[in-house]
Amino acid sequence: MKAITNYLNFDGNTREAMTFYSQCLGTDLTVQTFKEAGIPGPPGSDDRVIHASLTKGPILLMASDTMPGAPFMQGNNFFVSVDCEGTEEIERLFNAFSDGGKVIMELQDTFWGARFGMLTDKYGIGWMFNHELPKT
Repeated sequence: MKAITNYLNFDGNTREAMTFYSQCLGTDLTVQTFKEAGIPGPPGSDDRVIHASLTKGPILLMASDTMPGAPFMQGNNFFVSVDCEGTEEIERLFNAFSDGGKVIMELQDTFWGARFGMLTDKYGIGWMFNHELPKT
């Protein structure tokens, strides 16, 4: 594994929250909306954040907005994000953690050039697994 990071979810105020955190921590901030990523969604999703990250040295904190109308519960709005070294590792970890849990998004190649999947384990903890694919 390369790293394990917390991934936060917000209900439409990711940009505001991550800007605040970036100011507090003195980090660099990148933000991409659903519209900027070319991801179609329901009405009202264009300006919601599909991905934001704070970085500075070893600091990495990531976040996104939920889709409009998606269930959201403040306090349970985080995932543990695992950055994997390779395809074998991501497949092994995803399969292991999904045992007894619920897959939210099957492992798949994504528009940002990674293999990615999401699940909730049998203890109710949300996990994201990501492996950056080689650039072509």
